[in-house]
Amino acid sequence: MNTAQFTPAGTLTAEDLGRIHLIGVGGVGMSGLARLFLTRGLPVSGSELREWPSLAGMRALGGTIHMSHEAANLDGVDTVVYSSAIPQDHLEMVEARRRGLRVLHRSEALAAAMTGRRTVAVAGTHGKTTTTSMVTMVLQQAGVDPSFVIGGEISEVGSGAHHGTGEHFVVEADESDRSFLIYRPYVSIITNVEADHLNTYGDLATLEAAFAEFARLTDPAGFVITCADDPGGRRLAETLRAEGRRVWTYGEAADADLRLSEMASSAQGVRYLAALDGRSLGEIRLPVPGRHMGLNSAAAVLAAHLLGLPVAAAEAALAAFPGVRRRFERKGVADGVLVYDEYAYHPTSMTLALQTLREVAGDGRLIVVFQPYRLYRTRDLQAEIAAALGIADELVLLEVFGPGELRQPGEGSAALLAAVPLDAAHKVFVDSFDDAPVEVARRARPGDVVVTMGAPPISLLGDQLLDALTVRAGGVTEPVAPGPVVGPDGTVSTTG
Repeated sequence: MNTAQFTPAGTLTAEDLGRIHLIGVGGVGMSGLARLFLTRGLPVSGSELREWPSLAGMRALGGTIHMSHEAANLDGVDTVVYSSAIPQDHLEMVEARRRGLRVLHRSEALAAAMTGRRTVAVAGTHGKTTTTSMVTMVLQQAGVDPSFVIGGEISEVGSGAHHGTGEHFVVEADESDRSFLIYRPYVSIITNVEADHLNTYGDLATLEAAFAEFARLTDPAGFVITCADDPGGRRLAETLRAEGRRVWTYGEAADADLRLSEMASSAQGVRYLAALDGRSLGEIRLPVPGRHMGLNSAAAVLAAHLLGLPVAAAEAALAAFPGVRRRFERKGVADGVLVYDEYAYHPTSMTLALQTLREVAGDGRLIVVFQPYRLYRTRDLQAEIAAALGIADELVLLEVFGPGELRQPGEGSAALLAAVPLDAAHKVFVDSFDDAPVEVARRARPGDVVVTMGAPPISLLGDQLLDALTVRAGGVTEPVAPGPVVGPDGTVSTTG
């Protein structure tokens, strides 16, 4: 993707866009953008082919949702917005250009909404959604009413976007397609820099260069925050400081500006002591477990302090942090088995999540139901993903979800399954979503923890696992409803 052709932040305002139409409006990224515009009072329509959970909320806010893709959807529209998942020959894209409408990538439309605001942009290979959510809640607790767009929904809040009245705008900045390079942040937070999206960047050096370019787009009056515990983040901080830029770091490293000490994680949550340049900021507590959650929260604490907001607001917000949907989300318990859902698909985030779930499982076993996300990542990081899955006691593996990708011979989950360091009896490949609940019900015992992990469609599976376990326990007599099936091309359909 050539982002040099995109309109950078500050060139347009959201009001300049007129009547806005979003293609594929049901996905997390596009639905969040739609919600932002709707709460800002702008006229919004969108098109979809399936009834996503987010669509009802958009309709309630006054959005028009077309359950089809067709030329007539663009009648009366001024601006058409698409994401990287939408091909250039999509019917509505072709029609928009034929009519001479303004056509913007999602990131361009989001950049327009940032105009005139102090943007806090959160980037990084993983941890972006959680960190963005934490920063948002801290600013809300401090009473500054930020606008925000997050790549997920804050649990119990039920929203990933909002138009606020304050001067701050908190946004999750996606590096996967280089689109984060059109933003012009006041604050840039970079949680970590690791090998990923090599289909876009080719190698780690090029990826690191893109993150450095993103950081250099930060307002000179603002600042950059990176993690001192992450090798990529540390290299980035050294590069930027050598250029005379304002950089602050956080982590357990002895030389971190915001240093964390005495960190402890359990099933009840995580806690640590925070000190900035040797001065104590007190104890930070979160009700969600995981040392990586502690690191994410430290970025929010540091950002709040540097923005001149009270640390007490950060402490209060983080102590009540409910988590983010699809990030260590507890789905329920059935027949003594605890079921979670987790978005992780990069090996580092998978490892951190599975280590934390080990803490939760205690004396029980950990059963992972995993669907890899993207063929190129599964191929390029196969050894690392396999090692992460080796943390499990039992693995149920689905085929790679790779919409639009062409599968080459030997690619996919078969090769990954063979690489996972578990005995054959403790790992299995299943052809469809319908087979996964059967395998889980056969393998799980009371006291075990099961997690559905990976590509977006697998989030639909948690309730079916709970139903299957309930049936096993004799709680209901009707069969488990059939669920979505992922075909070899990554498309999702329903059966029954």
